[in-house]
Amino acid sequence: MDVKQWSLSWGGRTLSVETGKFSLQANASCTVRYGDTVILATAVMSKNTRDGIDFFPLMVNFEEKLYAAGKIKGSRFIKREGRPTEDAILSGRLVDRSIRPLFDSNLRNDVQVILTALSYDGENDPQIPALIAASIALSNSSIPWNGPIGGVRVGRVNGEWKINPSSVERSASDVDLVVSGTPDKVVMVEAGVKNVPEEQILAAMKFGAENLAPVIDLIKKIQKEVGKTKNDLLVNLSESEKTLREAEKKVKTMVESHVKDWIFDSVKKSRLERVAMVDKFTEAAKEMLVKDETDASTQKIVLGRVKVYVEEHISEAILKSDQRLDGRKLNEVRPLHVEKNLLPRTHGSAMFMRGDTQVLSVVTLGAPGDVQTLDSMEEDGTKRYMHHYSDTPATYGEAGPLRGPGNRAIGHGALAERALEPVLPEEKDFPYTIRVVSEVLGSNGSSSMASTCGSTLSLMDAGVPIKEPVAGVAMGLASDEKGKWKVLTDLQDIEDGPGGMDFKITGTSSGITAIQMDTKTLGLTWDIVKQTFAQSHEARLKILEAMRAVVPEVSKELSKYAPRIVTIMINPEKIRDVIGSGGKIINKIIAETGVQIDIEDDGRVSITSSDAVGMEKAVQWVKDLTREVVAGETFEGTVVRIEDFGAFVQVLPGQDGLVHVSEIAWTRTDKPSDVMHIGDKVKVIVKEIDSMNRISLSMKQLLPKPEGYVDRPAFDRPAPRHGGPGGGGFRRGGRP
Repeated sequence: MDVKQWSLSWGGRTLSVETGKFSLQANASCTVRYGDTVILATAVMSKNTRDGIDFFPLMVNFEEKLYAAGKIKGSRFIKREGRPTEDAILSGRLVDRSIRPLFDSNLRNDVQVILTALSYDGENDPQIPALIAASIALSNSSIPWNGPIGGVRVGRVNGEWKINPSSVERSASDVDLVVSGTPDKVVMVEAGVKNVPEEQILAAMKFGAENLAPVIDLIKKIQKEVGKTKNDLLVNLSESEKTLREAEKKVKTMVESHVKDWIFDSVKKSRLERVAMVDKFTEAAKEMLVKDETDASTQKIVLGRVKVYVEEHISEAILKSDQRLDGRKLNEVRPLHVEKNLLPRTHGSAMFMRGDTQVLSVVTLGAPGDVQTLDSMEEDGTKRYMHHYSDTPATYGEAGPLRGPGNRAIGHGALAERALEPVLPEEKDFPYTIRVVSEVLGSNGSSSMASTCGSTLSLMDAGVPIKEPVAGVAMGLASDEKGKWKVLTDLQDIEDGPGGMDFKITGTSSGITAIQMDTKTLGLTWDIVKQTFAQSHEARLKILEAMRAVVPEVSKELSKYAPRIVTIMINPEKIRDVIGSGGKIINKIIAETGVQIDIEDDGRVSITSSDAVGMEKAVQWVKDLTREVVAGETFEGTVVRIEDFGAFVQVLPGQDGLVHVSEIAWTRTDKPSDVMHIGDKVKVIVKEIDSMNRISLSMKQLLPKPEGYVDRPAFDRPAPRHGGPGGGGFRRGGRP
C-alpha cells in the first residue's frame, strides 16, 4: 500500500485526509477525518456508456453505519442497517446537488460516489467531511469533473459567525447554513434559519465561502500529488456516438428554424400549452429521424432531449429581450389561488395554487405520545412536527405505478418542514404532535414552495398558533457562457434549462426561514445571489399578502374532531402513584375513560381525548391520585377493609385512612362489621395525618353529638399488620 496523508487546521479542528489505504479497487478513494468523525469516499465510473438514455446517470449514496456512533439498531428483530434513513438520504442529496453541476451533461457513463460513515463523534456532523471527501475522490479520479469544490457549515454563536459549529453550538444558533463551491462562486446552498433578514444570510454565505479557500488549496495539492489523468470521453468517438452527435445537430437546427412560429407565436400560460409545444417539436424531430433511417436507440436519446433544445431558446429570449413564454415580467409571480377548510373531518386543510402548481395541505393533531421516535446514527429522541410531501404520476399528467416516497419527495418534505419549524409554537404552549401532509395535485415548478405556503395556511386553519405566516418562492436564472444573466421570479419547469438555477427561499415578512439552491452552471456569482435575494423578498411579500387575504389570522378554535389536551403538573414523586405496579393503574384509567396519557419525568401529565366526559373523568382521577390529603377535609369514601379495631376507608384512589372503632359513632360500637360492610359508602372527615403519612378518619365528627355526651379517655390506635394498606398510608407501585 502507498498510503499518503495530509492535514489542515480548519475551524479550530484538524481536517485530515488519507489515500492509498482503503477501497483500492475503486477509481479513487480517500478517508476524511474531522474531529473523530471519519468518512470513506469512493468514486467509480462504468467502462461503457448506457444506451438509450438522455441524462447523466450519477448516483450518490450516503451509507449511515450505526457502528460509527457505537449504536445497535433499536428494532428487536432486525439489527443490521436496511434502507437508508431520511438523514442518510438528505445527506446524499446535499452532496449530489453540490457535485452534479460540475459534470459534463453529455456524459452517459454510470458514475457512483459512495460515502460511508466509519466513525461519528456526536459533535462534528458528517455532511461536511462527506462533501469534501467526495470532492477529493472525484478530483483524484480519472472521471471527467470540473472540480474541486469545498463545503462548509456556518452558524452564529454569541453573535459571531463560526464555521463548522459543534452539535451543541448548532442547537443554540439562529443560522444553520451549508454552502459549497469556491470563494468566488456558489454551487449549492442549504439552510434552516430562524427568521433572519436576507442581508445577514448573504453575509453568512460569503463568510462560509471565504473559508473554503484553504480546503480547496489542500484538494488541489492532493490532486497534484496523487491524482490520475482525466479521461476525455469525447475523443475517439464510436460510430454510434458519431451518429448520435449528427442526429442531435439536425434536431437542434430544426428547433432553431421554428423558434418564432412554434415557441413564441403566442403566449403560453398553461402547462398543457407548453407540453403541446414540446410535443409538436418532438413529432417533427421523430419524422425527420425516421426519414433519415436513424436507429431506434439514437432516436430515443435525441427525442428525449428535444425539451432541452427548446429550453435553450427560451433562455436566450429571456436574456435578449426579457421575454418569458407565459408573458410575465422577470419579477412577476404567477396567478395565485387560495382556499381553506376544504375537508369536513380533517383537523385543518388548505389549498394553494400558483399557476398550474396545486397543493392540498392537510393537518392532523395528535397526542404528545404520537411523536416520531428517532433512531439514526446522528439522532436519538423524538420529533413532534412532521411534514410529508406526496405526489403521484397524475401530478405530472402521466401514468405509472404507485410506490413509496422517493428521495425527491423526502427532500421536498424536509425543506417545507425546515421552513415552518421557526414559527411553530413552543411545546409547553401547544403540546400537540403535528403532522402536515402536502398532496401535490399538479406540478409545474416550485411544488415544494407551494407545499410551504399550503402548509402555513392549513396550520392556521387548524388553529395552530404559529408566530407568523411563511411563504416560499423558487427563483430561476437565464445565463450564457459569456457571463450574461437575468434572475427569474417564480420559476416554472420549461424555464429550468441549461445555465439555470433552482433557488428556493422561504420566509416571513421579516426574514428567511429556509434555503435550498441548486444550479446548472459552474456556480453563481455574488451579484446573482444578491439579486436573487432582492427579487425573492419582493415576491414573498406579494404571496403573503394573497395568503392573508383569505386566511387573515389563526383560527381561534380547534376542529371539533381534533383531540383536546389537558396538562396537569404533579409532584414527580407521585408519578408512580399514577402508573401503578406494572402499569396497572394507568392502564385502568385509559381503559375506563378512553383517553391517552403521557407522563414526563418533570411531573407533566398530558391527557388527550376527543370525548369530553372521558377527559373530565380521567383528569379528576389523576388529580385524586396525586393530591395531598389535608386535615379537616371531608370525603365520601368506600370501605375497603374491616378489622376489629376499625375500618379502612379509601378517600382517594390509592389513599386509605383508618376510622378507628371509637370514631364510628358517638355511641359504643363493639365491632365495625356490625354497622358497615366492604364496599359501603361512608362520609368521613380527616382528623390528622401523622409523621408516617397515616391518615386518621372520623365518621362521628360529622354527626350531631348526643346531649350530655362525655368524652372517653384517649386510646392509642394499634399499628397495622405488616403488608396491610399502611394504616391509611399511600399505596405506591413501581413504574413499569
